[in-house]
Amino acid sequence: MSQPHSRRESLPPSTPATVSVFASPASWIESDALDQCQQVAALDGMIHVAAMPDLHPGKGAPIGAAMASTVLYPFLVGSDIGCGIAVFPIRLKRVVPERLAARFPDLDRALDPERDANDPAWAVVHCEIPAGHLEGLGTVGRGNHFVELARVDTVCDSGHAARLGLDAGDLVLIVHSGSRGLGERILRAHTEVHGAGPVSDPAAYLAMHDDAVRWGSLNRRLMAARVAYALGAEPSEPFVDQCHNLVEVHDGVYLHRKGAAPGDGRDVLIAGTRGTSSYLVAAHAGPDANHSVAHGAGRKMSRADALRRGRAKHTVDELRRTAVGSLVVCGDRQLLFEEAPTAYKRIEQVIADLVDHHLATPVATTTPLVTYKTPDLGPTHRPDRRDQRRKRGRV
Repeated sequence: MSQPHSRRESLPPSTPATVSVFASPASWIESDALDQCQQVAALDGMIHVAAMPDLHPGKGAPIGAAMASTVLYPFLVGSDIGCGIAVFPIRLKRVVPERLAARFPDLDRALDPERDANDPAWAVVHCEIPAGHLEGLGTVGRGNHFVELARVDTVCDSGHAARLGLDAGDLVLIVHSGSRGLGERILRAHTEVHGAGPVSDPAAYLAMHDDAVRWGSLNRRLMAARVAYALGAEPSEPFVDQCHNLVEVHDGVYLHRKGAAPGDGRDVLIAGTRGTSSYLVAAHAGPDANHSVAHGAGRKMSRADALRRGRAKHTVDELRRTAVGSLVVCGDRQLLFEEAPTAYKRIEQVIADLVDHHLATPVATTTPLVTYKTPDLGPTHRPDRRDQRRKRGRV
């Protein structure tokens, strides 16, 4: 059950760590997520937990939090080490979403160095593949991951926008993905021995962790190149690429981020949903916020709830076109419902909380044109029986 709350919540005096919640009373945050913050704060060595306005419960640890500790806990980063969001400029001659949606490549199909040796996307790979991890290379994954063609809509701060070379009307590719199994392998190797406990050899864990972070960044570039070529454009370098699942050594302590983006003077794309705007912000968060900002709108429904409620209200076809007129490429019907815009909090409130707490300055908004989740089923797609019954008034 969600409860209104103030900006900061202090734990009982006996608890060694503090918790700060950077959200207004108007923000919707589940009490389970706040409970998880308190549980994390009680861990040995924990110093401070900063909860962002997109906070929601996760598996064992809250999502949307930055956690500073003298002890390194891999479970506070989670299995998708290296997950982040990159933004790439893209130039297209004609923008017809229906045509462009049909041209997106199959980002469930991994690139193989031998089979796909002539794929031009390889040109963006200037180094060895971190950890030699070829599984899932060039793929986006499931869950809330996506690749989106979007248009810069409103410029909120002309100075920052000029610094980034952005104007209203510009097109961008937004890529949200992680380490595609590599991070999960790293976490599993730890938990099989230590469970949710700390690492026994921080240097060894960090070396593997850093490989996963580099892999995730490289993979986002590779996917952006695949999409650019498929849409008839040239690949470009990202002007934003920030990881929000990682641990950094900051001021001599381990700063764990789980669904929280680095906010110490960096530019960050805070994702809305496939049916709302996203926000590019200039982040300037200080130590109270563990130098972090939100990474997205944050879920307000579990996947099970979103699936149940969505099926009662919408058809698959209705979810393929959003309220802003954009198209969704997704052949996985269940995922369409689980990731529906209504399953997430209002991105405008998340951004307002960051601004009110002096953590970030909005630079520009982006509006989706095409959001890719999984390959569509194409001409062989048969409408869902539920869709057909709804159209005939039987549901």
